[in-house]
Amino acid sequence: MKFNKICVLGLGYIGLPTASTFATHGLRVVGVDVNPLVLATLRKGEIHIHEPGLHAALEAALKTGNLTINESPVEADAFIIAVPTPFYNDKFGEHKDQKYKLADMRAVTSATQAIVPVLRKGNLVVLESTSPPRTTIDLLIPILEKSGLKAGVDFQLAYSPERVLPGQILRELIENARVIGGVTSESAEAGRDLYAIFVKGQIVITDATTAEMVKLMENTYRDINIAIANEFSRLAERFGVDAWEAIKIASLHPRVKILNPGPGVGGHCISVDPWFLVESAPDLSTLISAARRVNDSQPHFALELVRKAIGDLHGRKIAALGLAFKPDVDDLRESPAAEVVHLLQEEGAIVKAFEPFRLEGLPGITCVNTLEEAVRDADCIVLLVHHAQFVALSPKDLAKKSPTRLLVDMRNAWNPAQWQAAGFKLFRLGVGKN
Repeated sequence: MKFNKICVLGLGYIGLPTASTFATHGLRVVGVDVNPLVLATLRKGEIHIHEPGLHAALEAALKTGNLTINESPVEADAFIIAVPTPFYNDKFGEHKDQKYKLADMRAVTSATQAIVPVLRKGNLVVLESTSPPRTTIDLLIPILEKSGLKAGVDFQLAYSPERVLPGQILRELIENARVIGGVTSESAEAGRDLYAIFVKGQIVITDATTAEMVKLMENTYRDINIAIANEFSRLAERFGVDAWEAIKIASLHPRVKILNPGPGVGGHCISVDPWFLVESAPDLSTLISAARRVNDSQPHFALELVRKAIGDLHGRKIAALGLAFKPDVDDLRESPAAEVVHLLQEEGAIVKAFEPFRLEGLPGITCVNTLEEAVRDADCIVLLVHHAQFVALSPKDLAKKSPTRLLVDMRNAWNPAQWQAAGFKLFRLGVGKN
């Protein structure tokens, strides 16, 4: 199948890099978003998210004239849906007295509905948004067939999830293996033809529901492994053990590789996707559900570590270093660091947060523009995200900026001997040794 013009719906962390990449590979691309601020920013040649290389890629795409920005879909050869699929904050499912989170598919529904008026015979529609199993079949097909066209016969329909790491999206879009699941084999092949325009990694063809489950399995596997690391950190504190030392030693076993604990799990993938499996089959996903509860509750254990370090939190001034869900990105979606800040504030602490990749304020959190401003009058400094610039801090650097010598390290980023020798008192997550 040949493509000259495509429409990408959703210009966020995945949609914008995807649209820019297709445009720089010669396709005419219409990027669609419903957010007026996003549209205005992109039309000026600027970007609204931080991703290495993305600004240059957008500039190149716009310069060729292949990329245009629009508020609604237009006729095209293919449509790619790359809109958010968060979970509801106020709606829950329940199974055997256990509540579980529910996927909010309203953006996918709206994007699919927007395609119907411009859908034509011979088109391809691809859903990239991470979704519960059977979304392509049970949600998209009934909506798209309101056009009078039949999926897999008059138009092709496929699911192809993104599998990229924030901070490396542009490279991994091209180099990573790609899975494409079609509602028919012809649909899968059409999807392969589209992504083969720029994908250098292996392209694997399967059916739509298998492709949906593959994406969820990948992130659920990681979530469960992080959960056991976080649980090990709690046990280590209870038993008077250094979890980091124990994990390092245990991982010397040739068949053991334990991940590192932290203040929780964030991002739009690992902290969200497992719930899609729980929602779809709550009776069969007890392990997945338990892991999610471990990771969702980890910020409360981080809170207790700060309390252990400083005592009564009411009125204490705390500098929180980092709000992103992972190091060296600006993505705050489902960030455990932000949750720890909220919990500290609920206990009466006065928190100043410094997030170097996202300087604008956040609802309910006081953000400052410099490290110096965050730590200047702090009673305690809490490292929540191991951004490279925080890891590189030396005791001498920090001593010049703040009078406090009380530190809490949630990431095992600072060498305890070095900091203690400089007169700092350092508390580390998962360390029960005195």
